[in-house]
Amino acid sequence: MTSHASLLTVADGGPVSVANPSGDSDILLVCEHASNRIPAALGMLGLEPEVLQSHIAWDPGAIEVAMAMADILDATLISQNFSRLVFDCNRAPGAHDAMPAISEIYEVPGNHRLSELEQQRRIIEIYTPFHETVADTIEQRTHAGRHPVIVTIHSFTPVYHGVMREVELGILHDWDARLADAMLDHASRFTDKVTRRNEPYGPGQGVMHTIDIHAAPRDLLNVMIEVRNDLIADEAGQNRAANELVAMLMAALEQPVHQTESSPARAS
Repeated sequence: MTSHASLLTVADGGPVSVANPSGDSDILLVCEHASNRIPAALGMLGLEPEVLQSHIAWDPGAIEVAMAMADILDATLISQNFSRLVFDCNRAPGAHDAMPAISEIYEVPGNHRLSELEQQRRIIEIYTPFHETVADTIEQRTHAGRHPVIVTIHSFTPVYHGVMREVELGILHDWDARLADAMLDHASRFTDKVTRRNEPYGPGQGVMHTIDIHAAPRDLLNVMIEVRNDLIADEAGQNRAANELVAMLMAALEQPVHQTESSPARAS
């Protein structure tokens, strides 16, 4: 890639998709790790095809769950069109894992020794338009008198660094636990999945970036959802998860959860 060349071409397409932009629901769904696609200019980042199918490149099943939820809710869904290995849009540009040279046990040769120019290309062409789209959508709704609820959808691998994860559904939050608390209150009514607070990740691991920059400054209700990817590997599992999550969200939003609570979160 020369100094004047763009990273993305017309053939690559844009970095962000918006499904059902006129959706009636106040819930705004976001899927940052929806795709494992790599821009043509980057080849395969030096990785084998099977590695690009794995969890290090994307969140398998997450976009299907998010799409099913959007259909049930009549909600807008914003998703990222390229692999998290090119740029992880749920990380700040300066984060060490925004363009990881190592992801879990895998070296990512195409991310080694990136120049400042190469890093800036990825920020400008992938990260910035994604988050501008989220911000613009929120602003449009707010100006129309609506109250967006930000829900980000992710999946996680059952085995990480050789350790099996018992948790099957994670309800994640940072300092604002309002919606997460309410969902956890209702979880056992709607799912038999092993459901835990801030697992398998938590805010201390830098995974709340989208919520931190879009929901928190506007005092918007928010939650990050993680589903173990072996449970959403097929359409039946994806639809089941979508229905369970929608039921939990709707029950939670029926509670009076609209006052900000900055006290420490309750244990799940």
